[in-house]
Amino acid sequence: MEIDRESEALTAAFLLKHRGKIAYPLATEDLCLLIEQHVMHLDVYSDLSADGTDVEGVTRIHIGKSPIIEITESLSTEDRRANRYRTTLAHELGHVRLHDRLFQSHFSSGDLLPAAAELRIVCKRDGILDAPVTDWMEWQAGYASGAYLMPRTALRDLLRPRLDAIAALPPFHVTDAAATSLMDVVMRTFQVSRDAARVRLLQLRYLTARPVEPTLFG
Repeated sequence: MEIDRESEALTAAFLLKHRGKIAYPLATEDLCLLIEQHVMHLDVYSDLSADGTDVEGVTRIHIGKSPIIEITESLSTEDRRANRYRTTLAHELGHVRLHDRLFQSHFSSGDLLPAAAELRIVCKRDGILDAPVTDWMEWQAGYASGAYLMPRTALRDLLRPRLDAIAALPPFHVTDAAATSLMDVVMRTFQVSRDAARVRLLQLRYLTARPVEPTLFG
């Protein structure tokens, strides 16, 4: 998927420049620095309560200017929510990278009215990780979040020896012991939540929520 390629290229180039090597997990401070290179301002202590108690991030896109990202303060200041904080940061970066240029392009082509010179994307807790495809901007940003934190190539290299060791072919059902093992190693390696690991493994077809048909190798 194009989102995978673009996201992995962005993080790889950043890590090579700032750390001299491509290694994961992508540290939270590095993620913030990466974001700051693409926005006018990153505010991780925002009060977003006016938008609702379930709002965790906002991306504000302005015509002719760089975007602004706001993250609810409770994510950046509570250690127990560190993984959620990282996921939300990466989600908002997805909006910046995928949707700012789209909005700017539509405005410059005359498709949008001057009254729409600002786009405010409000991201709620339940849509950060796994929004329905019909909510296309949230779905794309959610997919990009996983691609920044758990790049396809790094994930493949991590899981290949483990798949070889169990001599079984994915996808595994999400309730199987093999699925639990894969989620555990992804959580530890990339410093993400179990939910984030599960969603990413589902997206890349390592896991499935559907009944698994027997195969010649099963």
